[in-house]
Amino acid sequence: MSATPIPSSVPHIDVETADDADAVEALVLAAFGPGRFAKTAERLRERAPAVAGLVAREGGVLLGSVRLWSITIGGRPALFLGPIAVAADNRRAGLGAELVRACLARAEAAELGVLLVGDAPYFGRFGFVVAPDVRLTGPVDPRRVLWRGEGLPAGLVLPA
Repeated sequence: MSATPIPSSVPHIDVETADDADAVEALVLAAFGPGRFAKTAERLRERAPAVAGLVAREGGVLLGSVRLWSITIGGRPALFLGPIAVAADNRRAGLGAELVRACLARAEAAELGVLLVGDAPYFGRFGFVVAPDVRLTGPVDPRRVLWRGEGLPAGLVLPA
């Protein structure tokens, strides 16, 4: 009986480095386009300090990225997740989900909840729920403001 060979290069999640900056920006631009700069979530990320960036690589090629940002919600420390970007040829293969899980593991280790603006049916499988009493400083569909953590936060979201 012969064993099925394991591919020598499978996506591996690493901590983002300064050398990844250009590739991450290109990936995010390809995924979201220049319109992302008009979004409230992007305005928050521009002001919040990045806590962690994670990237997925295969054979040295960057295939996906995600970042966590330090925020407060009504004065309570938390993390803001996003954007999640995956190269077009690798979408729908579970890579984005793996990046989310890696971020959630970091948040749990830090004992912090995670906020994001996203699709409730997709992020619900990770334990995210609508956070109806959370307010961002710009326009956002309140049904897309999602929380995963202890209790439901309330208040204004600000950079930490």
